[in-house]
Amino acid sequence: MKNLLKLLIVLLIAVGYTGCTEEFDEINTNPKAITLDKLDQSNYGFIVRKALISPLYCASTTGSNGMQLIQSLHFDVYSNYWATTTPNFLSDRNVMVGSWQNGMFNAFYAGEAAQIKYMEDFARKAGLKGELAVAKIWKVYIYLRYTDLLGPIVYSQYGNMQKTVPYDKQSDVYKNFFLELDSAVTILKQNAGGTSATISSFDPIYQGKYDKWQKMANSLRLRIGMRIVYVDPATAKTQCEKAVADGPITANADNGWLTTTTTFPNPYNTISSWGEYRMSADMESICKGYLDKRITTRFSPAKTPDNTDDPAGVSFPYEGLLNGQTKNDRTAVSYNTLMSDHQPAYLKVGDKGPNWHVMRAAETSFLRAEGALRGWAMGGTAQQFYEDGIKLSLAENGLDNLNMKGEDYITSSLTPASPGIDKNTVRPNVVTDPASTVPIKWDAAGTLEYNLEQIITQKWLALFPDSEEAYAERRRTGYPKLLPRVESENPDVPREKVPYRALYWTAEYTNNKAEVEKAITLLNTESAAANGDKASTRLWWDKKPGN
Repeated sequence: MKNLLKLLIVLLIAVGYTGCTEEFDEINTNPKAITLDKLDQSNYGFIVRKALISPLYCASTTGSNGMQLIQSLHFDVYSNYWATTTPNFLSDRNVMVGSWQNGMFNAFYAGEAAQIKYMEDFARKAGLKGELAVAKIWKVYIYLRYTDLLGPIVYSQYGNMQKTVPYDKQSDVYKNFFLELDSAVTILKQNAGGTSATISSFDPIYQGKYDKWQKMANSLRLRIGMRIVYVDPATAKTQCEKAVADGPITANADNGWLTTTTTFPNPYNTISSWGEYRMSADMESICKGYLDKRITTRFSPAKTPDNTDDPAGVSFPYEGLLNGQTKNDRTAVSYNTLMSDHQPAYLKVGDKGPNWHVMRAAETSFLRAEGALRGWAMGGTAQQFYEDGIKLSLAENGLDNLNMKGEDYITSSLTPASPGIDKNTVRPNVVTDPASTVPIKWDAAGTLEYNLEQIITQKWLALFPDSEEAYAERRRTGYPKLLPRVESENPDVPREKVPYRALYWTAEYTNNKAEVEKAITLLNTESAAANGDKASTRLWWDKKPGN
């Protein structure tokens, strides 16, 4: 059994995606290898495990490298959870690095997308209805990341067995997402209370339990529905109300976490030892101002902390770095010593590390808070869901509802604080003002925008370390208000902004050029800021005025 698992771990299921990557050569026959013609229901579970784990980067060193390219060097720095300390890593300065984008998109379409497709296609062919529902949910969950990073993507025509593969415009991808979730939830309702005998021992998230996957589907619908509120508010309302009526995740016991192992470890436990990034100044500013104990469960004290700007009566050795530091300063200043790293659980190289995030109750509660704020039927008030979201996040981190001074956190009027003096040579060495003055305590008399800033600021804290979602929500809402970068090297993206999207990758321009050019046309047709294949072109759903 272990040998079979090892063979399947390295299996690449090529399903005809020849347009969006370099063409696959014919694979030499290896009598010891598992090939497509040898796969059946008896080993389908191994493929499901791989399809669930690989897109979340929890797959040995290869997974960690992929995670570094897309999450650590893009999502993590554009959500302003982390700031880069390595001199030659320029994505934190808004630079679109072609080789990184080539690596991360090729890896997805050549491997992970193929595994997801096989997971779905086999279930459909074999009549495994419950497993098909899980595959549909997972496909939506993973592809959401890529369309929200690029805009138009190869989606409906993936695996078309042709040398060129058309792209779908983003609005059509979203329409398909809702249809896929409709189909999946219908199947799961018909199998309520059931567990998949085929994948129960291979599913590292919900162990094949259909009720939990249904809650995941409804939570995902809520996320996707809210994403389009500024481009299609009517559909957003309909989809979010439908998600709530069908029942999203409401308790931490139903949270989606991928269970890590030493074979499938948390990728941070590999890349943290490389010393390439440290906690952001925004995390310091918000957590220090709010006296938020979550910082103690996520980060380590700096090796050389600056106690001159600690809150009165509180030791706060957690130090953050402004994003967008110059190459010179990253070389000259010992940022890795001066700033905070991960908490110890992420620093054990070779250890399985903490479980990897998928979807959690705190997020769904904040989504419902925003829906209620907009007057939608969410089953409660905006204040109720806002406060519940905070409580759920604190409990998820093993914390009570008190701040660092032992005062009630939720009713506190504290606001973000200055992160202190940033030790760079570009700006004057003066105290940096906080980007926001929004308090924790809900303001019942606040405007929609004021309350929305409160919701998204707390959502940003709760989502950690889910930087891909935090980055998407930052672009959608303009919140939380975060500090500008020290500098930007991208003339299309000023230091006060982050890229609205990534670029199409070089292999696509080589192998699928005509379709990429059509995709760029689709992108610009749907954009509120059309500028070609650039980081300054806004996505279809990115329509909030003033963003």
